[in-house]
Amino acid sequence: MPATDPAKDPQLARWQRFRNSRNAALASEHGWLTLTSFQWLEDRPSAVELAPGLWSTDGTAARLTAAAPEGLTLVETGEPVDGTVSAELADEESLMWVQYGGDDGRQVVVELAMRAGKYAIRTRDSQSPVFTGFDGVPTFDFRPDLVIEARFVPYPEPVDVPIGTANPLVDGIHRSVGELVFRLPGSEHEFRLQAEEEKLGALTVTFHDETNGESTDEWRKVSTAKPRPDGTVVLDFNRAINYPSAFTPYGTCPMPVKNNSLDYRITAGEKEPGLF
Repeated sequence: MPATDPAKDPQLARWQRFRNSRNAALASEHGWLTLTSFQWLEDRPSAVELAPGLWSTDGTAARLTAAAPEGLTLVETGEPVDGTVSAELADEESLMWVQYGGDDGRQVVVELAMRAGKYAIRTRDSQSPVFTGFDGVPTFDFRPDLVIEARFVPYPEPVDVPIGTANPLVDGIHRSVGELVFRLPGSEHEFRLQAEEEKLGALTVTFHDETNGESTDEWRKVSTAKPRPDGTVVLDFNRAINYPSAFTPYGTCPMPVKNNSLDYRITAGEKEPGLF
């Protein structure tokens, strides 16, 4: 059998299981591939695109006014919206709020979101062509030489770094907890990427590299397990994935911090999906 046969290469087999899980997650009902709009709410009741009812915000709460025949129901309870309902969110929070359409009344889910201190809605349509036509994210072939051992150097305290996002009207914050320090094959110098901490001490780095805009999206991210007691961690660029903004123009995904740019071609992980 060839050396690249998963039966002979446990590392490759683990990567293929990761890819299967990743594609299954993207194909979930009303997931990122179903986004069809992003709209800021106004301060007076107004119609919006792709959803019935009148929508507004007073800055503290979002409000929706609709009549029962319009077919809107609350996602959480299934109760029809007949009159005015309201919801409050903190910044960066989201709520799958109401739904409508289709044979079961659930074809479209309207997500309420608070971004940059303002309320917005996003429609998620299970009949979106991006969703119905999805058959997996294109990737580079597995590169065992881009499974790197890195050293995590924590900061004394987390540092909040202002960043941009995929939406020019939404600013973001990157809470840097330290740096991953490593070398890449064929490169003569050391690389340092600022990392954020996720659940259970895992780390995520958002980065640019020299494949961006050519074979990959404008930026990607890769996550690691919690660093070992000696500070080392496996940084596997084969697990570099796209943010939702690679699949939809309606994302508000965080850009990399200024220094997270690699002068290197990371020909591993997910490629540009080219879906819109």
